[in-house]
Amino acid sequence: MELFPVPDVPEVREGDDLAALVSERVDLRPDDVVCVASTVVSKAEGRFADLDDFPAGPRARELAARLAELTGDEKDPRFAQAVLEESVDLVMSEPFLLTETRFGHVGVNAGIDRSNVPDHDLLLLPKRPTESAERIRAGVDADRVIVTDTCGRPFRHGQRGVAIGWAGLSASRDWRGETDRDGRELGVTVESVVDELAAAANLVQGEGDGGTPVVVVRGFEWGDHGESDAHFRDIDGDFVRQALREWRYDP
Repeated sequence: MELFPVPDVPEVREGDDLAALVSERVDLRPDDVVCVASTVVSKAEGRFADLDDFPAGPRARELAARLAELTGDEKDPRFAQAVLEESVDLVMSEPFLLTETRFGHVGVNAGIDRSNVPDHDLLLLPKRPTESAERIRAGVDADRVIVTDTCGRPFRHGQRGVAIGWAGLSASRDWRGETDRDGRELGVTVESVVDELAAAANLVQGEGDGGTPVVVVRGFEWGDHGESDAHFRDIDGDFVRQALREWRYDP
């Protein structure tokens, strides 16, 4: 398996055809996996916003005041309002806002970006990243597309690439029912393939002003394994999230 960046992708503007931008710059194969950073997907879909688009309500002002008290830094309540409006669940309110987006992803500040947003204050995540992946897939010669993002993880320092949308492949390889080297049947192993491919692509995409938003994974083979569309945990089976509902930050 190899990974390589799509070269010379220009600054993406609202209305740009991402599939065409990719196809013009690389000869794709049907079994390639095209990994596209959510940042350029959002830009193409016009997911720009300004803080003034989010007049702060009482809850947002309360959250911003509490975060300012904890961190010593002033927090804009309009940003807190934007996070609330992009979320369906506030998982943690301090010492940062951890939320569930409308498409199921749990991350800090609903994944809202405040960097690399020319002429605007904010860049929101795509509304429906899997539908975005489907649209890109329809316009390229590759059969598989993943929309990637970066976020932190519990119990680990640093950020890594994750999948927030995908098309043409299942989210996970299901090893349950197969056996290990000693012949024992695997009962719980479900491998998040889209996250693993997104993380690998992130190594090539890079960060900051030297990054590139599109990476091609070539030679990835699914193998003779089951498939699962499970990706984002349901609240009923997410015991960490359940515990956080009863937890309060105590600095």
